[in-house]
Amino acid sequence: MKLHEYEAKAIFKSYGIPVPNSKVTDKKVENIDNPVVVKAQVLVGGRGKAGGILFANNTQEANEKIEELLNKDIKGEKVEKVLLEDMINIAKEYYVGIVIDRNNKQAVVMFSTEGGVDIEQVAEKSPEKIIKYYVDFDKEFQPYMARNMLIRAGIPSKEISKIATIISKLYKAFEDMDGSLIEINPLVVTKEETIIAADAVFNLDDDSYYKHDFAKFEEYSKQEKSEFAYVDLDGDIAVIGNGAGLTLASMDIVKNSGGEPSCFLDVGGGSNSETVQKALRRALSKEGIKGVFINILGGITRCDEVSKGIVEVYKDYPNVKFAVRLMGTNEEEGRRILNENGISFETTMDNAAKKLMEIIQSE
Repeated sequence: MKLHEYEAKAIFKSYGIPVPNSKVTDKKVENIDNPVVVKAQVLVGGRGKAGGILFANNTQEANEKIEELLNKDIKGEKVEKVLLEDMINIAKEYYVGIVIDRNNKQAVVMFSTEGGVDIEQVAEKSPEKIIKYYVDFDKEFQPYMARNMLIRAGIPSKEISKIATIISKLYKAFEDMDGSLIEINPLVVTKEETIIAADAVFNLDDDSYYKHDFAKFEEYSKQEKSEFAYVDLDGDIAVIGNGAGLTLASMDIVKNSGGEPSCFLDVGGGSNSETVQKALRRALSKEGIKGVFINILGGITRCDEVSKGIVEVYKDYPNVKFAVRLMGTNEEEGRRILNENGISFETTMDNAAKKLMEIIQSE
């Protein structure tokens, strides 16, 4: 489960991690005292590049920016709330993150002097700039471990103690809340030499619901009413099916054909065009998606409704390749709709997966 930035920062604040003065709202405000950053609260990466972060110097400008962002579509997600934060005088930007290394069954604490940049780009181009510390789950992460990381990174001595304290508190929050990912990017050193978490990412393992009051978080409430089941993965091929077993089999087929699934998405039974559109836009909200593999065995789910939903989304993603396997109720009409719109379809899972990989690799 992903938390919104304002929810993550509320947790950070409760653990003593400094965050900017802020206010979350879904409407215009009466007054602001300082210049502010207006941030769309959406659960997608790259919102700044997508126009989801704006700036305002006074109340009138702030309300104009709020109105501009509310209900805006950012990578398939509607903006329902914005976060107003006091502007920060930035001198330097760092990156801090913690993630679970499932292969080694350890937590990995990461620090980089390359803050404000996608950490994936840093890992690819300059991996030596990411300092890592592996922590066994039955052991504590101590402040001296954080200090050693910062010394290795070449951080000025006057900053080491403050940043090490923040990293230690971040790990405590990660551990207490059963996190799967936590990030501060950027961790800012201001011109006044204070250190502030300017952004916050916090993903929780919702299998630990029985230990926590996750229902207070907005995204958990949405998930409980969700029309489909979604699990985020690391690849670049979105995999969508109807039924958990069929979707899992689809993931295996994609993997065996040389692809890497970016998600498990089960639209369930009886899905209509609107549900399919929502599911596709959710799957495509991630950056770096190269293809979509859709495997539908129509019973109460009508293939023509599925095709209509696919077509509506397909035209908005010209650089993403689609391959579809449709069988069942109204399959002929569904295939006709796909064919008229230039979308590849097959009658078997194997052929559809192989076709998708061929299309992607031919580019």
